[in-house]
Amino acid sequence: MGRLRTRLLKRLPQRLPEPVGDALDATVSLMERRGSSLFLAGGAVRDLFLGSQLVDVDLVVEEDVKAVANELARRLRANVVLHPRFGTAVVRGNGFRLDLARARTEYYTRPGALPTVRPSTIEEDLERRDFTINAMALRLAGERPGELIDLHGGERDLERGLVRVLHGESFQDDATRIFRAVRYAGRLGFRIERKTAACLERDRGYVETISGTRLRREFERIAAEGEVGSIVRLAARRHVLEAAHQELTLDSRKLRAVSRLPTLPMSHRNAALFCMLLAQAAPLQAEDAIGRLAMTGRQASAVAGLLGIQRLAGELAAADAKPSRIAELLSPRPVEAVESFALIGPARAARRARRYLDTWRFVRPQLDGSDLRRLGIARGPAVGSALKALRAAKLDGRVTTSEEEVALVRELAERG
Repeated sequence: MGRLRTRLLKRLPQRLPEPVGDALDATVSLMERRGSSLFLAGGAVRDLFLGSQLVDVDLVVEEDVKAVANELARRLRANVVLHPRFGTAVVRGNGFRLDLARARTEYYTRPGALPTVRPSTIEEDLERRDFTINAMALRLAGERPGELIDLHGGERDLERGLVRVLHGESFQDDATRIFRAVRYAGRLGFRIERKTAACLERDRGYVETISGTRLRREFERIAAEGEVGSIVRLAARRHVLEAAHQELTLDSRKLRAVSRLPTLPMSHRNAALFCMLLAQAAPLQAEDAIGRLAMTGRQASAVAGLLGIQRLAGELAAADAKPSRIAELLSPRPVEAVESFALIGPARAARRARRYLDTWRFVRPQLDGSDLRRLGIARGPAVGSALKALRAAKLDGRVTTSEEEVALVRELAERG
């Protein structure tokens, strides 16, 4: 029998946005009417202990999740998506999302394989979790609301600041847990427990059993973290990066730059992280890494773009390089590649890349193609050439007003 933690129940509404809290209340009421148990489980319980705002609301039931999810969706006028293979469902409505799962146990037919699952009790469900701090459940509905089920010392490890696996073969069953270990440790400022660290060192080779798509998603999750610098630094120290691919390396300067990834738009961060990790790779080696990690087209283009920009670093840093030339060199490259170079490139070239990102790429003439034709520029390619010349002049400060633009266009028209 677990221990009552009614203070956690009282804290729960304070950690949820109002629409999510209302949806959760409706779920509790539904399960009470059904005479069934409902549990908050996994990372949500961990974050509740830590006083963090809850991002994910993972709920577990000990019955048919399809019936529960469909009835809940009707009551909340929400949409439901079922995943029968894993006995899970997502109920999504206006301002809320609830993840529902049937309590299950699972086993792995081979390292790196997706698990085979079967229905079970909440206690068995917690046995399959990755780390003790994620293997707790809080009963929300049933005989003892507020009961904390903590079979592996998760609360104690939270107090001690430890990331600990539940059993010694955990990383062999699913080597993505190696990436999760460094991600949780970096995010929470925790230490990887001594025996867990030994298992990680021993089992790094099992990363080879993980598909490229699953590995890529682990890096995407790392890139989205606020503490990405701490996470990547820990992953480098534990040789987790090179376990994914030998070319994923960072020197001390690039490690510091990774900490600045959160300054980039969220949608750019994963491509920029891959750029930084492969900045020292030769093109063929980078291509091999791109294939191993099943990178998206956008990510692969960003990596190739960064490698191309690095070859231009001398020209970008040249004393006589004008803004128009910088823009000409950088504008064909993906913006994520330029952002990465601005973080890790040589100082002067990086500053100019930053200026391009912040200012120069947005500079446009006041005149457009129609204006140019009225001023005597012939239709066709000449209009594009004239617009390009006009933009270059504006970037370099040779024209600043619309009158000066008109004068330049007339001069260009006279030259033919």
